[in-house]
Amino acid sequence: MKRFRVLLAVAALGVSGSALAQREQPIEPIDLPPSVEQGVDMIYIDPEIAPKLRENDVALHQISFEEWAGAPYDLFLPVNPIYTDLRRGLVRYQQRWGDLPQLKIPAGPTLKPGSQDERASMLRDRLGLPPGNGFDPALANVVKEYQQAHALKADGIAGGGTIASLNLGANYYERLIIVNLERARRLPLATETHRYILVDVGAARLYMYENGRPVDSMKVIVGKEETATPMMAAQLRYASVNPYWNVPPELVIKLIAPNVIKQGVTYLKDRRYEVLNDWSDEATALDPSTVDWQAAADGRKIIRVRQLPGPANSMGKVKYMMPNDFGIYLHDTPHKELFADDNRWVSNGCIRLEDAPRLGAWLIGGLPQPHDPDRPDRVDLPDPVPVYVTYLTVAATPQGIAFRLDPYRRDPAVIARYFGERDLAAVAGN
Repeated sequence: MKRFRVLLAVAALGVSGSALAQREQPIEPIDLPPSVEQGVDMIYIDPEIAPKLRENDVALHQISFEEWAGAPYDLFLPVNPIYTDLRRGLVRYQQRWGDLPQLKIPAGPTLKPGSQDERASMLRDRLGLPPGNGFDPALANVVKEYQQAHALKADGIAGGGTIASLNLGANYYERLIIVNLERARRLPLATETHRYILVDVGAARLYMYENGRPVDSMKVIVGKEETATPMMAAQLRYASVNPYWNVPPELVIKLIAPNVIKQGVTYLKDRRYEVLNDWSDEATALDPSTVDWQAAADGRKIIRVRQLPGPANSMGKVKYMMPNDFGIYLHDTPHKELFADDNRWVSNGCIRLEDAPRLGAWLIGGLPQPHDPDRPDRVDLPDPVPVYVTYLTVAATPQGIAFRLDPYRRDPAVIARYFGERDLAAVAGN
């Protein structure tokens, strides 16, 4: 049996509060260090908020899968409450699904109520039901229960996706829980910080924590797969009320410049855009009629375009800034309708908030009114609040465990890396 080797938590990876990190970032996000691509580690922009992992803690996890699954580490190690809940969920998962016969069911037609063939009998055996009666209501109920736990459509019908999931076996899913336990182990200990924010990209949800427990939460919109929101932690230091929006250069090429060519510079004025001479804090506005917009549309000239504050501004009413070299921050949005969609992995990497004023009330007692409708106000927090951005594809439930979708498709490669290539091959084949 291969040994499960964890990655040591990364304390900043050389990322510091550089001058670049102190500015509003024009692009989100930039390329990530290789450690984040491993799918477990977290980058701590501010090293002082990294959990105090000790060498002996790490060594406890450098053991075989069977040994790991049988050791209740959370009974004698300080851990995050999410870790404790997942650890208990692992035990319940093993009790409910791990002890069932792990036989493979061959591919074939969809199995549904009324099916009486050999594959229906195999499905009964696989899910722990007595022989006979084919695909009866009892089997449909267990199939539905399995689907609910494994991020499948819970219709009680065993189609190709359900059969493929069953054929992965409980061993695969137990390993997936362990991967998520390792992600949770990078989060703060229950006793380490009074207040912090947790953004779970896997759930597309933000949680406000006090004294080790969540006191409020809201939906968020996070990065799509090609612009994934990184697993990182940084200190939230100030709010930019009535913020600017620095238009990403690729949008200037694809959207802004072509429309200026078609409609003239009134396109900019109508939408409260201004063109700046550089990317610095001291940048000055240019006369847009002096800009070579064709060169900008062709990508031959990079132009900084900024949208002034207002109802149509993509940043909404406020940005919450945690300076970092990835240009990642939390912000409001005028497009509240997007939060009604189940697919909230659509941003360029930053984190859009369902209720930015509510977060402001929790952070600083409420957002002040801006002094100038055309300029942002900086509101410093009395004390920085840590923000931990993780990626959990498993959640603990009262019944045990609920698996989630893997929108960044990280999990199969992580499992293959730590437990063996056969697992990745099994996923790829289904």
